[in-house]
Amino acid sequence: MIFKAVGDGRPYPDHGRVSASDWSDVPPRQVRLDELVTTKRTLNLDTLLSEDSTFYGDLFAHVVEYQGALYLEDGLHRALRAALQQRAILHARVLTVR
Repeated sequence: MIFKAVGDGRPYPDHGRVSASDWSDVPPRQVRLDELVTTKRTLNLDTLLSEDSTFYGDLFAHVVEYQGALYLEDGLHRALRAALQQRAILHARVLTVR
């Protein structure tokens, strides 16, 4: 199994961070893929296979920690790419929401 669970939507309250620049003050850290719950059930295959998919966005995935769970909000394609390369760890910005 790649992820802890596959979710559909965000079960946490709105945190107000929309753009990559909104997340820039959150320092990146390593997160295990098998600890993540996705917030999307579908993936655009073009995004997964694109070599420049992070060119215009943040280099790090965005994860929200809420009630002890880690939710992958943005960066599903990065996480799957890491799994396909047999890496168990993803570098992500982790925002704690209470």
